[in-house]
Amino acid sequence: QVQLVESGGGLVQPGGSLRLSCAASGFTLDYYTIGWFRQAPGKEREGVSCSSRRDSSTSYADSVKGRFTISRDNAKTTVYLQMNSLKPEDTAVYYCAASTTWRYYPIKVYEYEYWGQGTQVTVSS
Repeated sequence: QVQLVESGGGLVQPGGSLRLSCAASGFTLDYYTIGWFRQAPGKEREGVSCSSRRDSSTSYADSVKGRFTISRDNAKTTVYLQMNSLKPEDTAVYYCAASTTWRYYPIKVYEYEYWGQGTQVTVSS
């Protein structure tokens, strides 16, 4: 019943934009902190951004700060990641995840209970 489904990935040129969506079902989205992670080939999965369940405040990895924006629409049970000024180093599989932790900004994989299947983002000329 609990499910997270990402969409919106694809191929984009450097400097371009993509908007990723994460549709949640089977649970009440506003009770969860939502994180976006990414994993490049040969690399470990890393935290990109998260939206706290406490007050919807947000945090970002230094590598994406100022370029990416996480947002949530609890009524639509959907979380978004707007990605602007994309760079080749942003190429990765992007995952959304949900956590019940009360900590403001969980960034570790093990802090999240539910995961989507991932969506590929490729930034290339």
